[in-house]
Amino acid sequence: MKILSFQPASLYQNGGMGRLLRRLYQGHESDIIGVYINNGNAPVKEGLIKEIVISSFPTQRSWMRWKLRTFFTWVRESVFYYFTKYKVENAVAKISFDIIHVINHGVFSAILCNEKYLMKKQLWTSFHDHYSLCSSYKDTQQLWNRSDRRLMISVELGKEYQRIFGNKNFELITDGVSHKEISNPKVMNQNQISIYFAGLLHIDYYPLFKVLSDSLDILINEGYSFKLILRGTQEINFLKGRKFAIDYRSDFISDEEVKKELDMADILYLPIKFSLPDFYLYSLSTKMIGYLGGAGKILYHGPSNSAACTLLQKSNAAISCLSLDESEMVNKLKEIIDTDLKLAYNANELAKSNFELTGIQKLFWKYE
Repeated sequence: MKILSFQPASLYQNGGMGRLLRRLYQGHESDIIGVYINNGNAPVKEGLIKEIVISSFPTQRSWMRWKLRTFFTWVRESVFYYFTKYKVENAVAKISFDIIHVINHGVFSAILCNEKYLMKKQLWTSFHDHYSLCSSYKDTQQLWNRSDRRLMISVELGKEYQRIFGNKNFELITDGVSHKEISNPKVMNQNQISIYFAGLLHIDYYPLFKVLSDSLDILINEGYSFKLILRGTQEINFLKGRKFAIDYRSDFISDEEVKKELDMADILYLPIKFSLPDFYLYSLSTKMIGYLGGAGKILYHGPSNSAACTLLQKSNAAISCLSLDESEMVNKLKEIIDTDLKLAYNANELAKSNFELTGIQKLFWKYE
C-alpha cells in the first residue's frame, strides 16, 4: 500500500513531528511520498523518503519580525490561501496512493479531506496537539469524523476529542523506543555534569530556561561544574556571560546521532511550558519518549498536571521541578545529582512497557 503523507513541514527538519513520522515510516520509505508546504526559504533537506515541496506566498524572510511577521502570515494564510490550496491539489492529483496520512496542524491540514481524493481510499489523521493551538474547530471536527483511523499523541487528547467531537475510536500512535535504543544508565560525571536539551526552543520556554540557567550559576558558586548542550536551538541572549559552558549544536543530524548524544549526557532536560493548559494537559512530548531510553536521568520542568508529568511521576522515572521558583530548581538539581541509578532504570522500564517501537510501528501499518 502507498501512503501520501501530508504534513506541515519536511520529514527531515529538526523537531518532534519529523522524528515521529520518520520512525513510523521506517522500513517502508519506498511506500511513502511526502507533501508539505514550505513557508520559508531554508534549504530543502533530502532523505530516504521522496518529498514534494509546495512553496507558499509570500515566503517567510528573516527580516519579517514581530508585527510584520504576523501581517505576512495573515496574507499567506488568508489572501493567498486558495492559491496554495490549488498548488497542493494539483500536485496530489498526479500522485498514485492508497491512503492519505494527514497531520492535523496548520490552516491547510483538511484541504485533502474531500471525496475528490478519498473515493475508495482511506484517510488516517494524526492529532499531535489540541486544535486550539494548531488548527481550527471546523477542520479538526471534519478530520475527526471523516477519518478511517484517528492516531493520537496521548490518551488524554483522544478522550478530550471524543468529548468534543463525538465518540469515535482512536489509537495511541506516538514515537517509540526500540530495545537496542534502551541504554544502560550511566554514572554521572561529577567533574563536569552535562545537561542536554534537543529541539526547537519557542519563546514560551524562555522563562523555564532562565530559571534553569540562574540555578546552574548558583550551584557553580557552590563548587559544581556544568555544561549545557542545546541541539537544534537558536542562540539565546540571556545565556550569554553565564558561568557554565554552553554548546550550541544547530545542524540537523540523524536519529542515530541524536541517540549517541542522549547517551553521553548526564541530565536530560524536559521543559513543558506553564502557559496554555490546552498544550500541557493533552500533548505528550516525543522528546520525552526518546529521553526514556537514554543513559542519563530525566529532569522534568513544568506543570504538575501535564500529561507528561503524570506519566513520569507514576513510574518514578524523573525528578520534577514543578514551578518557576529558582530555589526549587536548585534543590531538584542537587536531588538528581545525588539520586541513584534507579531513576534511570525506571525510565527504561517505562519505555519498554508503554513505548516499544516495533509494536507501535506494527500498529501503524495495520490496514483494514
